[in-house]
Amino acid sequence: MAKGKRIKNAREGIEPTKLYAIDEAVKLVKSKASAKFDETVEMAMNLGVDPRHADQMVRGVCQLPNGSGRSVRVGVFAKDAKAEEAKAAGADVVGAEDLVAEVQKGNIDFDRCIATPDMMPLVGRLGKILGPRGLMPNPKVGTVTQDVTSAVKDAKGGAVEFRVEKAGIIHAGVGKASFDEAKLVENIKALADAVQKARPSGAKGTFVQRVAISSSMGPGVKVDPATLSG
Repeated sequence: MAKGKRIKNAREGIEPTKLYAIDEAVKLVKSKASAKFDETVEMAMNLGVDPRHADQMVRGVCQLPNGSGRSVRVGVFAKDAKAEEAKAAGADVVGAEDLVAEVQKGNIDFDRCIATPDMMPLVGRLGKILGPRGLMPNPKVGTVTQDVTSAVKDAKGGAVEFRVEKAGIIHAGVGKASFDEAKLVENIKALADAVQKARPSGAKGTFVQRVAISSSMGPGVKVDPATLSG
């Protein structure tokens, strides 16, 4: 009963069918973030694609201009000089065969995974473990690279990977409820722009169909996609 009342109170002042301008939507989301922790602001985009077709897959990476507000642990598969470079750049876990063995045991102590190209034959064995968690390094999103320093710093600084799910939805965190409104709006627009730039050749008709934002524990607020550009 108490939970139902809390949800009802949280939804007060939000019109379920209205499309809000992004500035107004962010203001509403911040006002409804009442948890005892700093809630993550999340964005969901319904796209006009069917990701079962290779030419309609949408994926990429966005460097949020104001960071994500998250403390991200970065794991790097590298050897020798590149391993030292990763450690110097601030990677939390660095290794080669030893790190592969740890992951195979189920010890995954990182939120983002980077690998140098020469390590991919080894890392490829971990596809069934890292893949479902969205951690498999991929050159398309800059996580298979020789530039280990930039990759680690980007990951630490607010790089957000996105990949369309089976239902045609992209879901990603875009900051914290404690961020000021302008910074959240800037982050949201950056992600929307990155998704637009990743539009695949097979996408027909309206690409971004619906957009909503919410805090971790708060109600969703529908956003007018036209207000996400510029």
